[in-house]
Amino acid sequence: QAQLVESGGGLVQAGGSLRLSCAASGRTLSMGWFRQAPGKEREFVAAISRSGENTVFADSVKGRFTISRDKVTVYLQMNSLKVDDTAVYYCAGREAGEYYYISEYDYDYWGQGTQVTVSS
Repeated sequence: QAQLVESGGGLVQAGGSLRLSCAASGRTLSMGWFRQAPGKEREFVAAISRSGENTVFADSVKGRFTISRDKVTVYLQMNSLKVDDTAVYYCAGREAGEYYYISEYDYDYWGQGTQVTVSS
């Protein structure tokens, strides 16, 4: 049973940056980031393959966010943050596959979430 733990959330001014981390209990998984704002459904943000060679981003964050990883930890570097980026951010892990995965239903494990608040 893999356990995912997010860190790095907080309060930041619009235009600023944050770096989120998610550690996956020593397991090498395909990893993704999702977010959920109040009153909205959870949405895909970014994902990375087990090898780290393949990445994908939601259109809303493309060009502003980057995703990277080592063997067990995935990072989400968030630059040029906007108020609309305010949400709880969740990391997710998938056991099988060598590609990236953009549906929440593709993932086996979830972190508890970390709050990101962007002020104007």
